[in-house]
Amino acid sequence: MIDRRTMIGVGLAVLGSSVAAATVRAEGMSRMTAYAFSFPALTEGAIQLADYTGRPLLVVNTASMCGYTPQYAGLQQLWSEFQARGLGMIGVPSNDFNQEPGSPTDIAETAQHQYGVTFPISGKVVVTGPNAHPFYKWAAQARPKETPGWNFHKYLLGRDGYIADVFPSAVEPTDTRVKTAIARALAG
Repeated sequence: MIDRRTMIGVGLAVLGSSVAAATVRAEGMSRMTAYAFSFPALTEGAIQLADYTGRPLLVVNTASMCGYTPQYAGLQQLWSEFQARGLGMIGVPSNDFNQEPGSPTDIAETAQHQYGVTFPISGKVVVTGPNAHPFYKWAAQARPKETPGWNFHKYLLGRDGYIADVFPSAVEPTDTRVKTAIARALAG
């Protein structure tokens, strides 16, 4: 025979697991993805991340006067290699590290004319600290130990709109680790 305490305990355990499951489902449904954000375009309009829904997306904070600025060439190489397979890419200029003081024309001159970049480049935004662009605040919340410490920090978003991988500035865009992560995201 089951006593009253056992019945109450079982009942509370079932109720607790049901509430926990409902909470997880609710949180999962309301968890924001990168697709909720947009960046100002370099010239006019906006770059809507929702336009990349269901596709892997590489988001890279850039600068024109940085020791890593030649990574634009490697990013363009990745774009050329993986764009047709579904990779999206956005360069996000930032002057957070005092290496992108120029105007949109100056940024375009460096990215598009000097390095031949054809992937979208946003307007200049803040990527660190309390005034960071909402995408970067979201990314910092998701990966607090993997925030931009310098220019050319790379966030790879999976098809689901969540961060799949992060690569610090020193990791070249054409590094095997980056290419492998992109291939995995494209296959996923």
